[in-house]
Amino acid sequence: MFPNEPQRLHVLFFPLMAAGHMIPTLDMAKIFATHHVKTTIVTTPLNAPTFTKPLRSYKNVGPPIDIEIIPFYSKEVGLPEGVENYERCTSDEMTTRFLKGTEMLQESLEKVIEKCKPNCLVADKLLPFATDVAAKFNIPRLVFHGTSYIAQCVMHALGKYEPYKQVSSDEEEFDVPHFPHEIKLKKSQLPTFLRGLGEKHINDEWMKIFGRAMEAEERSYGIIMNSFYELEPDYADYYRKKMGRKAWHIGPVSLCNHEKEAKFQRGKDSSIDEHECLKWLDSKKPKSVVYVSFGSLAKVSTLQLQQIAMGLEASEQDFIWVVMSKNNVDGENEKNEWLSHEFEKRMEGKGLVIRGWAPQVLILDHEAIGAFVTHCGWNSILEGISCGVPMVTWPVFAEQFMNEKLVTEILKTGVGVGVNQWNIMVEGNVKWEDIKEAIRKVMVGEEALEMRNRAMKLKELATTAVEVGGSSYNILQSLLHELRSYNA
Repeated sequence: MFPNEPQRLHVLFFPLMAAGHMIPTLDMAKIFATHHVKTTIVTTPLNAPTFTKPLRSYKNVGPPIDIEIIPFYSKEVGLPEGVENYERCTSDEMTTRFLKGTEMLQESLEKVIEKCKPNCLVADKLLPFATDVAAKFNIPRLVFHGTSYIAQCVMHALGKYEPYKQVSSDEEEFDVPHFPHEIKLKKSQLPTFLRGLGEKHINDEWMKIFGRAMEAEERSYGIIMNSFYELEPDYADYYRKKMGRKAWHIGPVSLCNHEKEAKFQRGKDSSIDEHECLKWLDSKKPKSVVYVSFGSLAKVSTLQLQQIAMGLEASEQDFIWVVMSKNNVDGENEKNEWLSHEFEKRMEGKGLVIRGWAPQVLILDHEAIGAFVTHCGWNSILEGISCGVPMVTWPVFAEQFMNEKLVTEILKTGVGVGVNQWNIMVEGNVKWEDIKEAIRKVMVGEEALEMRNRAMKLKELATTAVEVGGSSYNILQSLLHELRSYNA
């Protein structure tokens, strides 16, 4: 028991089973624990190592973080045994079945709540039944949004005003109406289900899923955002004032990992040895290396991988390039075929190709990193910002085109490669010349220096936000105070 704390709060975290949702959830649990809150994470058997492995070496000042494991019913929804994670889904059909499988977790979640008796449930946006479960046990449900304020605001404006219906072609730009900044988008940059493309039953399923999520969110106690006020103040205000949402931004959550070991162990087992990785980076000059990664979900065609290789070589910059086996759509057995041995030989010492999971925060935080070629997933954007790294933006799908606008047009800490097509498959439309030009723009010359200075200022703001007295620290304190009052 701690001073002035009549009863220790107990918060239950329930993330969607996908790396981009589970990793920030573990970080959130660590942050809550440092505020002396008891935390428990609910997950399924095959996803448990994402939490248990990093926690083995976690040195926590507060109470320990518990893991509760519940079964996932793959077979019952027509998925192969062992598919318990969004990343294991290889088609839209499998994804919708996976999300149906998550709906079957309601009863198991109720049993965990009966057993653990938490004071609050923090559950992923895409687990809408959590609102009803929390209501049943008379505890508040907080929705975890793994994305930016700006993306949420854009989606709200698109739903309300439907400006994309006023344009005559996919390539014609439209303005997002009544917005703090002038934001132009193309219809081709919006999710396919919004444009009515793809199979009708899949679109209908997605519309139902999002409809349920939005409705459950409106009935929830409020929203936790992995962001910080100084990063997108206009959109934090828009979200709370214009959209009327109760929200607490407590990020960047990745900054809770201070030791090298903690940064290395975030996520899955790394495909590269920590010391080998750091030794390679230590041999490079400050701000001289480009880091390239498309996250855990994007699929990249062989043709595009070849164009990236040519672009990196032509840019004349040192690089670390992460190629997940899932990124290479031609299959595990052929994962080396696209990259010529001559390229690897020529790039020896200049380029490091990591095949599989990479310790992204550890790499980005190294002084040798000068730029980040990113798919604009929100975790990656925030990690890049927290490390003061300018970006080459290459959005693929989800809300990534909206995140790109924040980086390139509002923060002005990056340049785009010129992608306009929303598609989980990176087809090969971006030519090596454009890749080279974008990389050189953020690495070489006056404009690059200005971007780097702006990026370093954002790093300072991010660091201050999570420290005692910072905006994220204070808003979390205020949330915990509310939760204690709710349960008093």
